[in-house]
Amino acid sequence: MACRIPEHVDLAIAGAGPVGATLALLAAQAGRKVALIEARPALAGTTGKDPRVLALSWGSQQILQRVGAWPADLPATPIDSVHVSQHSGLGRVLIQRQDLDLPHLGFTVGYAALNDALAAALAASSVCVLTDTTVTAVTSLGAYARVRCCQAGQAGELTARVLALAEGGALADTLPGMTRREYDYQQRALIARIDTDTPHQGRAFERFAAEGPLALLPNGDSYTLVWTRPHADAEALLALDDAAFAARLASVCGERIGQITAVGERAAVPLRLKYATKLVSGRVVLVGNAAQTMHPVAAQGLNLGLRDAAELAQHLAPSGDAGEASRLAAYARARQHDRAAVTGFTHSLVSLFDRHDPLSRCGRAAVMATIDTLAPLRRHFASHLVFGVGVPA
Repeated sequence: MACRIPEHVDLAIAGAGPVGATLALLAAQAGRKVALIEARPALAGTTGKDPRVLALSWGSQQILQRVGAWPADLPATPIDSVHVSQHSGLGRVLIQRQDLDLPHLGFTVGYAALNDALAAALAASSVCVLTDTTVTAVTSLGAYARVRCCQAGQAGELTARVLALAEGGALADTLPGMTRREYDYQQRALIARIDTDTPHQGRAFERFAAEGPLALLPNGDSYTLVWTRPHADAEALLALDDAAFAARLASVCGERIGQITAVGERAAVPLRLKYATKLVSGRVVLVGNAAQTMHPVAAQGLNLGLRDAAELAQHLAPSGDAGEASRLAAYARARQHDRAAVTGFTHSLVSLFDRHDPLSRCGRAAVMATIDTLAPLRRHFASHLVFGVGVPA
């Protein structure tokens, strides 16, 4: 529900993207008084032109379903298998839903559609949604966190037993003792809709090539392409006409997706790794993009953030002071392994597949063949992608 700035809440959340909104709904379900702060003038219908398509694991879909943000009419496309290979080299890994005995490995859904589903769930909840509101300063005090903000041009202030930052990290940089590791990949993710003459049958492709790693995600009857390229190359690909772009893409993909029949509008976004070295500063805690942003090569960023939200909500659920130090420390410990493993794995993938000498290609082929051949190893690998590392399935 939309509201004015309250005086005090159990949990305040800065940022109403998918992670912040999900955390708000989970905490409200646990009986906590929650304020969700968002700069946009409204939640629903404000991201309609956003080109992003999200790849959500089965574990993430279960979290969203739990909070009522996965309605039956959500335009989501199932992913039932993932084919991983390298261009100009042997070896592949085929992960299938049967490996984990799941209905699906995951889904793709448009950012705008998921945003609107979360907005509808929030409207039906007890969460106080503060739209058209920007956070101007945060301070962690002994018994609460103080949040100074501006709603529709009017300054205000609220206190919360705990403040969760889910807005991308700018506020976290103002906290004492908060540091982050950063790495500029000097790359952009080029995004486009790709139509082909062959049905995708729920299969996603991950292809590593000298021309940059790319993913083709089933999305409706089409694919969504996410192609990682250096800045200059991305600009050149954006400038190509559709036929020339399709030819370049086909030269990397081969015949596995069929003939490309159409290319949609293209966009490109810069890529950086950002990793907060700690998740808690006093009564302020980080989740989602405030805690980490990563390369999209394994499509793990939002999935990791939703696991942040689920874990934090679990620690906030018991009655008492939601922001007591032991709760927040337990959250940070619980998320340490999954965060480090997933961001480290993703970063290593980029480095590993950026080498194209014969020895590197042979080494990668051997690793992929081993994972593909040994069913227990393949299931272990798939479980980490779907449910996280050290997270109960």
